[in-house]
Amino acid sequence: MARIQPLEPQNAPEKSRDILLGLEKALGFAPNMYKSMAQAPAVLEGFLGFKKALGTGTLSAKLHEQIALALAGANTCDYCASAHTAIGSKHGLPADELAANLKGGSSDPATKAALTFALAINAREGFVTDEQDQALRDAGYTEEQVVEVFAQTIFNIFTNYFNHLAQTAIDFPLVQTGETTAA
Repeated sequence: MARIQPLEPQNAPEKSRDILLGLEKALGFAPNMYKSMAQAPAVLEGFLGFKKALGTGTLSAKLHEQIALALAGANTCDYCASAHTAIGSKHGLPADELAANLKGGSSDPATKAALTFALAINAREGFVTDEQDQALRDAGYTEEQVVEVFAQTIFNIFTNYFNHLAQTAIDFPLVQTGETTAA
């Protein structure tokens, strides 16, 4: 059972209600994570604003999902693993790549470098080494993209931890992280 109760639009504070109704219109439903965030309209609004801003960056939507999966695996967030597997699949990522991403791996060396960097940020609380930073740059990432990988990482740590706190009920096809370990 959820620790932070998800709100249906009709029961949400006015600011959250409008956002949830917009999500229902855009996605066909409002995911439970958003409905739980709706308890604090400022959090829901800020979260979606950050998500929208990251979407205007130089990293691909596929890479966003791949970073999200690597962090879901590292932080054992089944909600995020489930959501980002479904979303990644819609972005054309094959099942074997999604499974590898959940474990911090990738068949693409540049993607693998980004996932390794994201996992280092997560494991080292942001204190990456010069060698870890250089490895990402050696894989072809620009200064702007290094900052975006960092931001995408922190964004996904937020969702992982929020779902741990909220004990969000999974409303996507279930993907469990219990057997994953980041590479």
